[in-house]
Amino acid sequence: MMNIGIFGTSGFAREVGDIAYLLDYEPVYIARDEIEANAWAFPNEVILEQDLQKLKGAMFAIGIGDNLIRRKVAERYSTMLSFANLIHPSATFGKGQLEAVSDRKGLIICAGVRFTNNIKVGDFSIFNLNATIGHDVICEHFVNIAPGSNISGNVHLESGCWIGTGAAINQGESEAKLRIGSNTTIGSGSVVVKHCEPNAVYVGIPAKRIK
Repeated sequence: MMNIGIFGTSGFAREVGDIAYLLDYEPVYIARDEIEANAWAFPNEVILEQDLQKLKGAMFAIGIGDNLIRRKVAERYSTMLSFANLIHPSATFGKGQLEAVSDRKGLIICAGVRFTNNIKVGDFSIFNLNATIGHDVICEHFVNIAPGSNISGNVHLESGCWIGTGAAINQGESEAKLRIGSNTTIGSGSVVVKHCEPNAVYVGIPAKRIK
């Protein structure tokens, strides 16, 4: 097995490691500092971020759900390290979509995710368990789509937005996609029926801005 360095030591990082195992990688987890490393209680190897030279020639992934922290790690290392796409074997893709997704870097696509077709995806985004992504969606960089979320067709997810667990983003129009603004959070279980502004929080059915 080839080593893959996974930034992060949280539960999500371990879930990313599980996908890596299925793809014949041996995960080595990367702790931010000694406090984080000393708190590690699992059998896999953990190293400090300052010791990345131990993984010379390895691929890397970022097992950090927080979009801002994931962006900082990617910006720090994207020109120095090679980032893999980790795609669970149970994820399904419409015609030509897997090839389009594989052209990106740093994606985490978890078990049960469904992509239909003509979806444009940026780098370092997370598509968590059983999320569905409809036709003609644009998903920019550093997006996080939580478990069980449903993104309907003709939606534009701007960079850094977070779609909470079980949220639904309703269908947009081909001429005017329903847009979720950059760095905006959609609360768990919410239903979005209209455009959402950047740097905001929306919750409820239908979703309304609360922050």
